[in-house]
Amino acid sequence: MKILYGVQGTGNGHITRARAMAAEMHAAGFEVDFVFSGRPPEDYFDMAVFGEYRTFQGLSFVARNGQLDLYATCKNANLFTLYRDIRALDTRGYDLVITDFEPIVAWAAKRQGVPCIGFGHQYAFKHDIPRYKKNVIAQWIMSNFAPAATQLGAHWHHFGYPILPPLIHAQELNNVSDSEQVLVYLPFENSEAVLDWLDGVPNYRFRMHCKDIEPGVYGNVEVFPFGRELFQQNLSECESVLCNAGFELNSEALQLGRRILAKPLKGQIEQHSNAIALDLLGIATTSDVLNSTIIQEWLETSRVVQISYPNVARAVVAWLQSSNDTSVTDLCESLWQQTPNVRGIDFQYNKPSTSDNAKSVTA
Repeated sequence: MKILYGVQGTGNGHITRARAMAAEMHAAGFEVDFVFSGRPPEDYFDMAVFGEYRTFQGLSFVARNGQLDLYATCKNANLFTLYRDIRALDTRGYDLVITDFEPIVAWAAKRQGVPCIGFGHQYAFKHDIPRYKKNVIAQWIMSNFAPAATQLGAHWHHFGYPILPPLIHAQELNNVSDSEQVLVYLPFENSEAVLDWLDGVPNYRFRMHCKDIEPGVYGNVEVFPFGRELFQQNLSECESVLCNAGFELNSEALQLGRRILAKPLKGQIEQHSNAIALDLLGIATTSDVLNSTIIQEWLETSRVVQISYPNVARAVVAWLQSSNDTSVTDLCESLWQQTPNVRGIDFQYNKPSTSDNAKSVTA
């Protein structure tokens, strides 16, 4: 099978998910070409697994000081270039197009009549799951940004709908954590402000990944550059994770059983919705603001939850190999059956009915 796989390059979560899929697809003998958009080409790193990939400008958002900058986001959106790239990309030589919320391959496939599967966290929001308000405009954008005829959404719980568990690159994750070590990944915050917050929590050691402060030791904080292997090592060695409310890192932290404090990016509907889901499930601490007091209290009092999610990438690739012989609902059901319940959370999946609701998650 020859597949064109488009990946949204904003942040690193989509790329992390694509790494897991790339390994499984190559093992299955699929011929896969990867396309990335949403960041400058020079900002991609550790991309060897994707072979001779292509990049486009695409669409992304701009954030400053922990808040979505709507003006800069709109100013940087080059819709003419997006339209031109969609028209220029030929998908007709592929058996299947997969989009992880990447708009160029999705719209090109739609325009050319090529089968397209949408795979990723954003596709879970087509269901009535926990979310930040009922924003019609935001929902329309999310539904039409990267359209796909078949959609495989992923979330920390199914909430009574055919939604997959998180896809985690499980073979990379080890578990040898130190209770005094904290991983910090807050790429949308002011890094100098983050250093000040952490300086006020002297009893812990922080490993902070960012790109705007020179790597080195700053009091109780060691700053690291971006890099997948080093980041995974720090994640495996730190008992706690301080991060934004993106989906992928929080999923990896849950798989490892990490203490989590998640701050949603202000104005970013998906991250606010993720924070609501984390609170509803009781699997992480969330806060709309951060300071030394909040961080200290979280480290001393919060609950730690570990969730053993199955190998979703392998199951999805097997599903593709079988030419989708089973329904999306059956695929989801089989994966949630492999997810053990944890204290207070029931992962048993029953096929949806009109009476399902987003709060039926407690054991």
